[in-house]
Amino acid sequence: LFQAFGDPASLIVGQSGDKKTIENIKRELHLEQPKWKQLLYYINDISPISFYDKASFIPDRYNGLFIGNKLKIGLKLPYLGKSYQLKKSVTSILKEAIPGTLVLTICALTFACFFGIGFGIIAAIYKNTWVDKITFFSTVLGISSPSFFIGLIIAYFFGIVLHQYTGLNFSGSLYEIDDSTGMAYLQLRNLILPAVALGIRPLAIITQITRSSMLEVMSQPFITTAISKGTKKYKIILFHALPNTLNPIVTTISSWLAELLAGSFFIEYIFGWKGLGKVTISALDKLDYPVVMGAILYCACFFILINFLTDFLLQKIDPRIR
Repeated sequence: LFQAFGDPASLIVGQSGDKKTIENIKRELHLEQPKWKQLLYYINDISPISFYDKASFIPDRYNGLFIGNKLKIGLKLPYLGKSYQLKKSVTSILKEAIPGTLVLTICALTFACFFGIGFGIIAAIYKNTWVDKITFFSTVLGISSPSFFIGLIIAYFFGIVLHQYTGLNFSGSLYEIDDSTGMAYLQLRNLILPAVALGIRPLAIITQITRSSMLEVMSQPFITTAISKGTKKYKIILFHALPNTLNPIVTTISSWLAELLAGSFFIEYIFGWKGLGKVTISALDKLDYPVVMGAILYCACFFILINFLTDFLLQKIDPRIR
């Protein structure tokens, strides 16, 4: 699908490429083949079990074990191709970008969980009061606002208008380079604004899920029994009600973990955060399709892995699921 936007061979060699060079690149990348064959070649490259004929097999390209002479059969790591612009392997480019995205996602989700569960419990305790109504109104605003809109507002006010008071930068990454020494140093304050901007929507949803689950559990007979025994209110909430609300909360958190890993693209681009999103958008801008396809494949793997982990975790939390 991406190749419909332009000829990859022309993108690789640029305007100075001659016809012979373009033909050689097309032959190497199988671009002279029909689209369905190109898809099969791509699947073969990313598959852990692959088959290559002697002419198309390049030992330095594939990292694995191969047997055979005319037909090479191998067990290998996925090969995602090379970047058209940077001339580096896509795997190495994504490996450099993923740690930044993981740090940003984990911090955003930690922020969302801490405040979301807290606000949800408070809203459930003070049901139908002004506290509950303000919480509900705020969560509706948080859910309704797209991440890129929230990111622009937060970046403008806290990174520009109030910069002299907050000391927070409009843009920056986890590591910055010292101009005098050339050394990279950790800059944690650059993490605050993008993490908050990315965490607001999941915070709002976790708040609503926690509130509704707490209200449902608080109406159960075992809670009434605990109250009749004179158990203190904070013990009822923390040790009786909250553990029984974890199933929907854990499911929501895990789904948002996958969502944030894939959805931090706009936030990273707005705040200049070096991560998977910024790399992917830059690659799209330059029509560097192998990098884009590799990033999409990584995001798909994140979703699958997190879904498996969620199923496993829910079975550990709730024996009834087992």
